[in-house]
Amino acid sequence: MVDAPTAPRDKGAARQPGVQTRVLAARVLAAVLVRGRSLKAELSAALPRLDDSRDRALLEAICFATLRRRHAYDQALGQWLQKPLGPREADLRGLLMAGFAQLDALQLPAHAALSATVDAARALGRERQAGLVNAVLRRAQREGFAPAVAEDAWPRWLLQQVRHDWPQHADAIISNSLQPAPLWLRVNRQQHSRDAYLGLLHEAGIEALAEPLSADAIRLPVAVPVASLPGFAQGAVSVQDLSAQQVADALAPPAGARVLDACAAPGGKSAHLLERDPSLQLLALDVDARRLQRIRETFARTGVGAHAQVRAVDAADTAAWWDGRPFDAVLLDAPCSATGIIRRQPDVLLHRRVEDITALAALQARLLDALWQVLRPGGVLLYATCSILRRENAEQVAAFLARTPDARLQPLAAAFGHDDHGCRQRLPGEQGGDGFFQARLVKMDLA
Repeated sequence: MVDAPTAPRDKGAARQPGVQTRVLAARVLAAVLVRGRSLKAELSAALPRLDDSRDRALLEAICFATLRRRHAYDQALGQWLQKPLGPREADLRGLLMAGFAQLDALQLPAHAALSATVDAARALGRERQAGLVNAVLRRAQREGFAPAVAEDAWPRWLLQQVRHDWPQHADAIISNSLQPAPLWLRVNRQQHSRDAYLGLLHEAGIEALAEPLSADAIRLPVAVPVASLPGFAQGAVSVQDLSAQQVADALAPPAGARVLDACAAPGGKSAHLLERDPSLQLLALDVDARRLQRIRETFARTGVGAHAQVRAVDAADTAAWWDGRPFDAVLLDAPCSATGIIRRQPDVLLHRRVEDITALAALQARLLDALWQVLRPGGVLLYATCSILRRENAEQVAAFLARTPDARLQPLAAAFGHDDHGCRQRLPGEQGGDGFFQARLVKMDLA
């Protein structure tokens, strides 16, 4: 039986090596698994509390591994505990599952993992459950867990939708979405050529490979802390997935063009466009005012965007922000289900609901219709999502074309992924990239 905590928090235990990392892992997982919070947001708050980059990497690894094997760990808890853990034991549940991930998925040395995790129970104020944590983790060490079945992590409705949309690729999508993503870098060509930066990585002893699908992309077979990347703090390089980097190639605005990035935070795609052409007249919008700071920080670190404008507005409410001057190019990286980046956000499988897709599709259509009005004749709108669901992607574009007489779809090259009715879809893990959809729409002059 699990008792409620009665003992005070053991501050001494929290100071022992590795204990604080497990404490934070328990709290992050409790917030995600029990309270429905975003893993990305919880890690963003927790990681700065750890000074050592190795501890930060371990915290991320524990949380990701736990969510990827959540089904098996839930099964084990159901079998090994006398009664289910309630909401008041959220941190205890998170700690036990973090312990499972250390022993199972991460294969950490058992003695160190058990010791630090049991001490973390005390640091969480659960002295009376420390023995329970020790006993359950030792049983996990002896008996292990059910074999990994990738489908188990997926909600049934989403599994059915993926199999319907991508019958020939569904198994690979499901498997690849639960694998760790590689570390992709984008070289800032205002500071270095890609070849020159590859030389700096070689000098630093970091293995790196150039990616032919995008001119600024580098793939690291073994991830390293970003602080160890030459010139990272000075903006010489940024972390950005291959698929996201290809947005600049797909939009390809003319030199000096007036460009709108309608849903811009955290600013990586805007920065990439400006790194390629500092003469662009760029306006970056985001509906969340709190996220604008991320855009400004991205511009400041990379040294671009000195003349770019950043505004917190609803891009679809053009009357609130548009000055009437048409744009040459519009990037709409639309809010979506994030089903193409589950390997980076495994909590998508925990939080996403079927009704979300209906709401997101309506928002995407509203944004498309509104932003089409601010584009000049002859201009280009690039519609992109990190979804793999056709309702948000090819079907969304087909519906837009049907109701928009002056819109034409301009096919993109095979380098952008699978052809899907003239649009392009990369599926998770293909060429090492995220799942990502792009459609290039040209505005015709029908006057």
